[in-house]
Amino acid sequence: MAPRIWSRWSFPAGRCQDRPNKHVWPPPLACWAGLSGGGVLKLRLLRRPRRVRPRAPIGWCAGPSMGRGRFHLKTLGQERSLSAFRVQAGAGAAGPDPPRGRVHLLGNGADSVSLTDYCAAALLLLLPATMFHLLLAARSGPARLLGPPASLPGLEALWSPRALLLWLAWLGLQAALYLLPARKVAEGQELKDKSRLRYPINGFQALVLTALLVGLGMSAGLPLGALPEMLLPLAFVATLTAFIFSLFLYMKAQVAPVSALAPGGNSGNPIYDFFLGRELNPRICFFDFKYFCELRPGLIGWVLINLALLMKEAELQGSPSLAMWLVNGFQLLYVGDALWHEEAILTTMDITHDGFGFMLAFGDIAWVPFTYSLQAQFLLHHPQPLGLPMASVICLINAIGYYIFRGANSQKNTFRKNPSDPRVAGLETISTATGRKLLVSGWWGMVRHPNYLGDLIMALAWSLPCGVSHLLPYFYLLYFTALLVHREARDERQCLQKYGLAWQEYCRRVPYRIMPYIY
Repeated sequence: MAPRIWSRWSFPAGRCQDRPNKHVWPPPLACWAGLSGGGVLKLRLLRRPRRVRPRAPIGWCAGPSMGRGRFHLKTLGQERSLSAFRVQAGAGAAGPDPPRGRVHLLGNGADSVSLTDYCAAALLLLLPATMFHLLLAARSGPARLLGPPASLPGLEALWSPRALLLWLAWLGLQAALYLLPARKVAEGQELKDKSRLRYPINGFQALVLTALLVGLGMSAGLPLGALPEMLLPLAFVATLTAFIFSLFLYMKAQVAPVSALAPGGNSGNPIYDFFLGRELNPRICFFDFKYFCELRPGLIGWVLINLALLMKEAELQGSPSLAMWLVNGFQLLYVGDALWHEEAILTTMDITHDGFGFMLAFGDIAWVPFTYSLQAQFLLHHPQPLGLPMASVICLINAIGYYIFRGANSQKNTFRKNPSDPRVAGLETISTATGRKLLVSGWWGMVRHPNYLGDLIMALAWSLPCGVSHLLPYFYLLYFTALLVHREARDERQCLQKYGLAWQEYCRRVPYRIMPYIY
């Protein structure tokens, strides 16, 4: 059992190296590195004693400070996140024997749920609400991005047993395609227990087989054009599926070994952990839930919805518009590229760092297909004229974005696999303390995240066919800009922590993050 700290800061003999002054706050602690789980502390917050049970271990670090730590306590039967605590440690090293350093818990008197917990709870409601707002706005006359929809649907418009069966059939089809023999099986990054998981690389195969099955169905009379009328109930059952699936993942993570848990999402706060995800790679046998959801049902469903909207426009107007063709073509290229280079996702933060909870589950199976198809939805209900000259300019913009996006990603992936490859061997690099090298020339010498720049240029090209009379079709561009800026900031923190001085040198030599001379 971990040491017991009483209100006057007296310690049981033999478990801590020093007996702190009972009148001093904060008391210096020098205990074993395994303080966690069963230990009971009694902290004095806001001048009132509280019995708390730690949910995260307090370990040691080598250096004068661990900075602003974040650990979660269970206080009076309620989960509390005391992110305001600052943890300082003397020089030491992890091991069975405690170092001679001191650990201080410096409290500022805060006894409240952290802002991140409130944000997680709010996003559980805000994300589905935003998705349904966009679906309703796209089909409404004003098509306002900002402002309430013209009318709210009743439960009969959201719930449909037919939509539920169709959605479950779609998930079952993609799961069956996932289980088919793959052209290649790739190994993921090394895990905490030094093992590597294996992943089937057959996403593009699933896309082609899905296209063949849809083509056969249409030739047999499948009314694909009826799908746009079912978007609301389909989005509803997809959201319901995401909540139920996330609950299953959260319960499964309760019995997962510690080595299988993600770095984040293990705060002890059930709402926060439910949202972020506790387990890094939840699996049943060799079926990896996160890897499956990341690219299969959502991305392929996105292009299928686009195709259904194109078919519906052809029914209404006699033929699809040029704008609809461009949106379908651009986004099909993007999805096909992602599935063709499926192996590259194994090195992304989503797979290597983030837990699999509601955030990724809802994003993969609901947000992506029903929100990313917003431009095609808008064009079905609000046709836009588009001439060949402007269409040519838009195609050029998309081609430039794709060229940057694919060139940067290919260069990065080639360098990671084989730095001696002739395509990257001549690029300038910076050595790091980890033994790896950082590219400081080529695409990665222009800005620190050139792939994000290509992504944003393509996002602009997808929205331009919708004209400039409405802000709604530009939601994807605005949302994706905010997402990539946030992701870039997270990447910067991770890289600085991982590469230290080498990353600082890289930032000095490549000062722009995403947009040259702007940001």
